[in-house]
Amino acid sequence: MKSTGTLPRVKRGLANYADHVRAFSPNARLYLTSVIFTGAALGVYRLLFNFFVLSLGYNEALLGTLITTSSLTALISALPMGYLIDIIGQKRALIYGASCMVIAIGFMVLFPSAGMLVAMSVILGLGQSLNGVAMGPFLMENSGEKERTYLFSFSSGLTMASGFIGNWIGGYLPTWMASLHGVAPTSTLAYGWSVGIIAVSAAAGIVPLFFLRPTTLSHEQRSMFAPIKFFGNNKRLLGRLILPMLITSLGAGLIMPFLNVFYRQVHHQPDPVIGSMFAWGSLAMGVGLLIAPPIADRYGKIQVVVVTQALSIPFLFLMGFSPYYVLSAAAYYIRLALMNMSGPVYQTFVMERVDPSARATVASLVSMANNVGWAFSPQVSGWMQVNYGFDPAFASTIMLYIIAIYMYWRYFWYADRHKKMQPFTPESI
Repeated sequence: MKSTGTLPRVKRGLANYADHVRAFSPNARLYLTSVIFTGAALGVYRLLFNFFVLSLGYNEALLGTLITTSSLTALISALPMGYLIDIIGQKRALIYGASCMVIAIGFMVLFPSAGMLVAMSVILGLGQSLNGVAMGPFLMENSGEKERTYLFSFSSGLTMASGFIGNWIGGYLPTWMASLHGVAPTSTLAYGWSVGIIAVSAAAGIVPLFFLRPTTLSHEQRSMFAPIKFFGNNKRLLGRLILPMLITSLGAGLIMPFLNVFYRQVHHQPDPVIGSMFAWGSLAMGVGLLIAPPIADRYGKIQVVVVTQALSIPFLFLMGFSPYYVLSAAAYYIRLALMNMSGPVYQTFVMERVDPSARATVASLVSMANNVGWAFSPQVSGWMQVNYGFDPAFASTIMLYIIAIYMYWRYFWYADRHKKMQPFTPESI
């Protein structure tokens, strides 16, 4: 009897999900098509770029510098980018951001001196800033209340799913390139060709963006003073929306950029194994992102954020401190799905509480918060790894995540029990 009742509920759930997906606008569908190509490119890039830099004879300290440079650039430029996007439009911003990525990767491969790597990290950071700031307002303005959470999560889930393909292919690319050129799979030439190939995929992702129809705001909403007025009236609300994301990014920047190095140095795994692991991890996170919207519809957005991130903490501990690769890898999959499935849900939560005139600028603050940790923490983590290994970095990440989770709970879940938040007023929370 139980199984008989379960099947109809599953069918209804899938039909309801499909109904939300069918509501996606033409602009949203074009953007998602672009995401497929760029997600695959990023999957290869994140897997192999660190190995490419190390194969050049540089160490983890330079890796930290490069990550810091791109993230610091994204951090510094985020607020000006919000104003720039209001001028040039989201369509051009997305195209320019993707183009920066292609240019930066191409020059890194062709001219891999330390100075060029740092300079192109700046260009990469500018591209990340444009894309990161434009995405939230773009998805918000090209979706209705019915499908909005689904679109945000579907965008991130599709990025992860295509990253699955990118990571899987990326694990074998150095071997294929090595065979083609008669060199070792861990040689600079093999890694260089492998990283260079992803520029082609990233370039293909630009094509659908040219077909986007620009969205427009009213003259009043485009006023340069509108965001300033909103900020002045909602300082406390904005502080509580942004601060937990800032703390989370500080923790993420200590570990996440170095996971491929961690599994190579600590667990002694080869590139194909790490590539496959990251690929399945992307798929696990993609699945988590896709199932998040119906859960958020039923239990609430902030509840999903708090519970999923809290459940991820024990698995982060097991991932970092287990002496056995199998246990660490299993914890990696579960932690990845739990911790990240709440990201688009919270981004929707933030955008829904922001006046349309201030969305691009608030998205700038969100981008800044996400990049602060990635700008400064990798430099600290690189020093930790050289002197003390990965243990202090993992311990620090766990502590920072716990603080951020408490903030989410205290500012929103707990507060909502006593006083319902009213958007766009300084007395909201």
